[in-house]
This record gives sequence, C-alpha cells and structure tokens, in this order.
Amino acid sequence: MELDELLFDTEDRMEKTLSNLGAELATIRAGRANPHVLDRITVDYYGVPSTLQQVSNISVPEPRILQIQPWEKSLIKSIEKAILMSDLGINPSNDGRVIRLIFPELTEERRKDLAKEVRKKGEGAKVAVRNIRRDANDALKKMEKASEITEDELEDSQDEIQKLTDKFIGKVDSAVEDKTKEIMTV
Repeated sequence: MELDELLFDTEDRMEKTLSNLGAELATIRAGRANPHVLDRITVDYYGVPSTLQQVSNISVPEPRILQIQPWEKSLIKSIEKAILMSDLGINPSNDGRVIRLIFPELTEERRKDLAKEVRKKGEGAKVAVRNIRRDANDALKKMEKASEITEDELEDSQDEIQKLTDKFIGKVDSAVEDKTKEIMTV
C-alpha cells in the first residue's frame, strides 16, 4: 500500500466513524418528535424487511407528535407491532388510516440518562478512531521494516495520523456536546 493511499484510507475510515456516530445520535430522541428515531425500525413488507420510510409517509404535525401514514392500510398492524418491539418506549395509537406517536415531555432524570447514553456512544466513537490510528501506525511500521519508507517518512506520517486523530476526536466531542445540549434544553 502506498503512503498517500494509507493516509487517505485512514481519514476515510475516521470520517465513516464520525458519520456513524451522527446517525446513532439522530436516533436518540430529545423531547421533540424527530422522524430519525424511526430509522432503525423495520417491518415485513411482502417478505422483505423494509424501513418505515420505505413503506409510509412520516410527518411531524406538531412538535411532539409523529404521524406515520402507511402506503397500504394492511401495514398498520405490523408497523404498530414493530414500534412496540423497538426500544422507543412509546405506545402507538391509530385511527385505521394513520399511526400517531405522542412523545411525552422528558423528565430531568430521563434527560440525564439520555445524556449519559450520548457520552457513551461518543466514547465508543473515540475508541474506534483510536483503533484506526493504531492500525495505520502498525501498517506504517511494517512499511518501514520492509524498507518501503524511510524512518523520517515514518515519523512524519505518524505525526500526520496523530493530527487526523486529534481532529476527529475533536469532532466527536463537538457532536456529543451539541446533542447533550439539545437533550438538556427544556
């Protein structure tokens, strides 16, 4: 593997870790209705597991209400079942045409629990970034041992990887801080 290729690959993997964290944080509800909390819920649609976005129209008619309107009425029962089996903790109600999810106000204790969960996900992302750094440094050492790069190139590349690591850990911290503020805002 070329040196530039290794650095590009390392940055790309760190970028994916950050976007994965963003997706995970989007599924954590912060007191108001957010359609992304439904991203991981799937229903059986003619034998194919499909996300709610693929089989219904999801809207936010009021700040604390999500409305799910399936393309086919026959899906209402399976959508309700999928929501009940998920970790959302919200009971769906339906009128035969649409399903409504009413998000209760978050208690102070629940907000603190969610903030703790956000920090935990942030720590997981930081660990992933550090593991990527370790993999890249190991690859660099192998390249140096095989005389593909010089000792100076090894040190310069390790410095560059460390700067990348610091940059992405800063981005993770920023994302966690933003989500925590969103959760703690009443």
